[in-house]
Order: sequence, then structure tokens, then C-alpha cells
Amino acid sequence: MFDLGGVIMNIRREDCVQAFKRLGMKNPDEFLGEYSQSGPFAAIENGSSTPEKFRDDVRAIIGDASIADADIDHAFGEFLKGIPAYRLEALRKLKKNFNLYLLSNTNPIMWADGIARNFAQEGKDVNFYFDGIERSYKAGCMKPDARIFRDAEQRFGIRPEETIFLDDSQANCDAAAALGFKTICVHPGSEFMELLAAYPGITID
Repeated sequence: MFDLGGVIMNIRREDCVQAFKRLGMKNPDEFLGEYSQSGPFAAIENGSSTPEKFRDDVRAIIGDASIADADIDHAFGEFLKGIPAYRLEALRKLKKNFNLYLLSNTNPIMWADGIARNFAQEGKDVNFYFDGIERSYKAGCMKPDARIFRDAEQRFGIRPEETIFLDDSQANCDAAAALGFKTICVHPGSEFMELLAAYPGITID
């Protein structure tokens, strides 16, 4: 079971911070964390807000009601820096022998645009690569909350003791481990393929 950002998708928080500063937001650092968000950014990820309300909240924080929806969406999308083709290839190879699941703290704006576009680079969509997808804004909660892991278990029939969870956040890995999952923390500069290849019983070919 894979996290998305920092594991499959390259991300760069600072680019997103700077994009919102260019829109006039004075304190985007207060809302955009390395592994979790707050304020309207958290609300859209945990499903308690809509894209429309998120954009209105951003305009209210900036104090400029004239900012276009597209400009806000573009600034938000600066978080995403693409999926290297070799990672999609690795997912395809793994899927031959294992059930693959995605568990991501994400939001409907990124999901419908940047995320969908990056998974489509091989002419497929995200559903081709995974047997099940758990999104925070659909689940109504975010990692490291145990509820999102339990929801994925129930929806997909996952057995934690038979499942490896890969995430770039140690807090998220610790939360999964407490629920019985095997975990691999994908630290910056690491590749999930190399870490999995070193894991007993896993081959990628």
C-alpha cells in the first residue's frame, strides 16, 4: 500500500508556498506543512470543505476577492512535480504479482488535474495501477489518523499483517505499524523500488 506524494509523485512544498506568496498570501508557511496541512488546506484534504469553499477561503485570507479560481488551483498544483516514468513501470511490474493500493492525503483539486495528468502519461489512468484507492477527502480523515487505515482495510479486504505500507512520513509509518502493517519509510533521495527489492520475498521484474 503506497503513499503518493514523496513516494510515487515528486513534490516540492516550497514551490507551492512561493506560488501562494505571489498571489498575495503573507503566511502560506503556516498552512502548508511538509507532511500535513492546516486551515483551509487541511479542510479540503479531510473532506470537510469543497473546492469552491477552499478557493473562497484562500481569497479571504489574501484579502482579494478578484483572484481567479484557475490561479488558486495553479498555485496549489505547484506542490506536484511529476511522476517519473520508471516508477510507473515499477508499479506495473509489481502489479503482476501483488495487489497494490494507494492511500493518500490529497484533495479533489489536485486529484482531478495534476495527479490524473501524471498517471495518464502511459495512456492509462490511476485505476490501472492500483486495486484500490483510499483518498483522505473521500474518507473524511487524514493520515496518521488510524481511521483512514481501518477504512482502507474494510473497503479492500486488506490484512495489515500481509501488507507493506510505504510512506515518506515517519509519523504515518508509525501509525500504520501500530495497526499491524509492515512499513517502509521512503526517505528523501530513496526510491521505493530499491527499498522493496531489498525486502525479503519481493522481486520487481
